[in-house]
Amino acid sequence: MSQLKGTMIQSLIGKTIAATACLVLLLMMIGPVAQAADNGALGTVAVPTQPNIGTYVQNHQALVALGKSLFWDMQQGSDGKSGCATCHFHAGADHRNINQMNPRNGTFTANHTLTPKDFPMNGANAAVVGSAGQFTRTFIDVSPFKAVDNAMSSPIVDINQPQTNPVYQVATAAGAQVSVRQVTGRNTPSVINSIFNARNFWDSRAHTIFSGFTPFGVSDPSPHTVLESNGTMVDTLLRVDDSSTASQSVGPPLNGVEQSAAGRSWPKLGKKMLMLSPLAKQMVSPTDSVLGTYANPNQPGLNVSYASMIQAAIQPKYWNSTRLVDVSGTDLNISGAPNNTDQYSQMEFNFAMIWGLAIDAYESTLVSSQSRYDLFEAGDKSQLTAAEQKGMGIFQGKGQCAVCHAGPEFTAAAFTSVNKLGPKTGVSGGNTDTGYFRTGVRPIADDIGIGGTDGFGLPLSLVGGNSVKGAFKTPGLRNVELTGPYLHNGGLATLDQVVDFYSKGGFFPQDGNLGPGIKPLNFSADEHQSLVAFLKSLTDDRVRYEKAPFDHPQFCVANGAQMPISVNTTDPRFVNESVDNMVEMSVTGASGHTAPLQTFGELIGAETASGPRFNDLKTACTIQ
Repeated sequence: MSQLKGTMIQSLIGKTIAATACLVLLLMMIGPVAQAADNGALGTVAVPTQPNIGTYVQNHQALVALGKSLFWDMQQGSDGKSGCATCHFHAGADHRNINQMNPRNGTFTANHTLTPKDFPMNGANAAVVGSAGQFTRTFIDVSPFKAVDNAMSSPIVDINQPQTNPVYQVATAAGAQVSVRQVTGRNTPSVINSIFNARNFWDSRAHTIFSGFTPFGVSDPSPHTVLESNGTMVDTLLRVDDSSTASQSVGPPLNGVEQSAAGRSWPKLGKKMLMLSPLAKQMVSPTDSVLGTYANPNQPGLNVSYASMIQAAIQPKYWNSTRLVDVSGTDLNISGAPNNTDQYSQMEFNFAMIWGLAIDAYESTLVSSQSRYDLFEAGDKSQLTAAEQKGMGIFQGKGQCAVCHAGPEFTAAAFTSVNKLGPKTGVSGGNTDTGYFRTGVRPIADDIGIGGTDGFGLPLSLVGGNSVKGAFKTPGLRNVELTGPYLHNGGLATLDQVVDFYSKGGFFPQDGNLGPGIKPLNFSADEHQSLVAFLKSLTDDRVRYEKAPFDHPQFCVANGAQMPISVNTTDPRFVNESVDNMVEMSVTGASGHTAPLQTFGELIGAETASGPRFNDLKTACTIQ
């Protein structure tokens, strides 16, 4: 194991990259481009499975149920009303339009409502459209049997006088300054089909090897699970290959912007969730494709506990010990139930591993392989109109789109493309930064993407050097009609703007900031319309109408602050915070909705809807 680990780390930091791998990368980044092959149907691609997963999991379907419950449970956030789905509730992405901007290196107004005038964001001082997460808080401890963590608004100057966040603050009518929620520094990609990506996040930091605790794979040298051996608890190194979605899933829950008050640990989150009933305040449909058998009739929540769901899904050796450990995993020489919040059961301490494997299992079911394009590829040529077929030809020909958006997954960052380049190194599913490109979205210096470092200071890139700075993962294009705004900075609102962006050859081509095929393409009006039409054919109607497996429990999100701006008066710890404008996505069962999901362009008024739309963010949250 130590020899394998050393080999993987050596490959990760790029000290022994083969010359052929470097050549492949150069061809990907700047080389000539040939006519792209047909992408193909997604149903022809096997969903990746982890080797030796039976070591950790005893029942896959039980693991899927656990993962779906955790993904949609609003109790996981430190605020008690946010979770994974907060940024992935709409076709796997984020659909909100208020307080969704991060200043990054640009101009910025907190709690801004996005309109068509904001797009495209191609100015020299443009901000980023990200996802609203948490208020700025510092974690103190979990509160037994409560979803809201014990925390304090921060920065803390005086514990009796909470401070506003100087960036994310707005004024009340009386002139008082109050905080609004923080926003991530990049646009949220869809989790649908993310199971096919060799690495995840825009900058690749979600490693293909899951360490059980952080997103960073073999960069993380520490053991993060505990097992009982000879009457004592011992730290155990975890390494699960082909598990980038598991790696991705353990990042946001402790992130001080996304889901957590700053300073929360995984054992603390495990302790909290195991004290709470799953989806306690959220309705679950009895026809839910995964959770229906667990749904409580006519009342919120499930009829099982998280502990029993874990016991059904995970191998007993990871949860059945009665011995207790501290937050570092050290055996306390105590058995039984924890006496305080600083003692942890094995199940609580191993919660990060359990979480990652469960979310990965659930996301492995989110495969949208039944679009009209897929049916066309399967032989039914009536599925695509003449305009859509012309757009497909442009996509694979003149537009050279399929160079980056390759394969049935429509991304060269997926295993299908990565594994074509040679044997796996055990680092990323391949031996180069396959599927990461520069497209001239922003100046390189604004965001260096895969040219950065991970949480342990090691390069994210497998090749390194200046040639990869400013390169980002190519997103899959399936359901792209529903996943706006677009690009890693969220700078485009509609597919028309996306096609126009590539027709013009990018916004910032300077300093070699363009990959293969990114050049002025000068599409005609007919070519433009045909390409947009083809992109819309990639939408799976099960996603469009939230049918199984894309159905979900009731869920609410904060779409900016409530207007007029008012001050929280319900909790003295958070009196500097604004009151949220909470909106609801109603519960769906396996049969989905009668109305389709709204596009982002329709939400902000850049496009006209032809009928009623779901997730229009107009329904006030009914969860108390």
